[in-house]
Amino acid sequence: MTSAVPKLAWKGVTKQFGDRKVLDQLDLSVAPGRSLVIIGGSGQGKSVTIKAALGLLRPEAGAIELDGKNIVGLSEGQRRKLFSRVGVLFQGAALFDSLTIWENVAFRLINADGVSRRKARERAIEALEQVRLSADVADRFPSELSGGMQKRVGLARAVVAQPEILFFDEPTTGLDPITAAAINQLISDQVRRLGSTAVSITHDLASAQTIGDEIAMLHDGRIIWRGPASELATTDNPYVRQFVEGRAEGPISHTA
Repeated sequence: MTSAVPKLAWKGVTKQFGDRKVLDQLDLSVAPGRSLVIIGGSGQGKSVTIKAALGLLRPEAGAIELDGKNIVGLSEGQRRKLFSRVGVLFQGAALFDSLTIWENVAFRLINADGVSRRKARERAIEALEQVRLSADVADRFPSELSGGMQKRVGLARAVVAQPEILFFDEPTTGLDPITAAAINQLISDQVRRLGSTAVSITHDLASAQTIGDEIAMLHDGRIIWRGPASELATTDNPYVRQFVEGRAEGPISHTA
């Protein structure tokens, strides 16, 4: 680690649903200003890892620390303060159909941060320009935009408040390869521009290698490999090799 105190850390985190243990004493951390990508098969706990960090799920055991302070079990008011430091790009963009593009981008500014609508619109348009969307889309509605443009709007919403931490949930799902590559580059650009700490989950290995400084593989609720993005293609870890090569044969079961 480049810092004595990680920006975000999961320490011995266990989360289960019924008899199924999704996270099993998970230990994972990310240093300030670094971009970590979590990869792994479906149902291995990637989304649960992020939801626990956002306070949307409470683990049965362990601590999740932000700047060294445990955030598990925060009150509603404390959780709201936490959210003010975080930006999220949801899978599928998750835009509000009834709001214009600029209102989607500025939703948090208006409804949580108390920014005036005039100022919020200005900041929304600035954020749209950062993701290479022109101001003329501001008064349109999500249904009028392509999937790639909607994803850019979702990214603008995630970065508009200049958060300390950014979460990206399957940022390229449903996009064609060319659009996905453009979104990956935009994400990388914005993380570096803001100097934010980023945590992403994805099945897209090209995305992982573009937006991640480091990559960690989650399997059976634990991290089984972690390394620089550049080592993803060369590691001899059998789980990573099977995942990267898309082979049915190997230590990862494919009975699901």
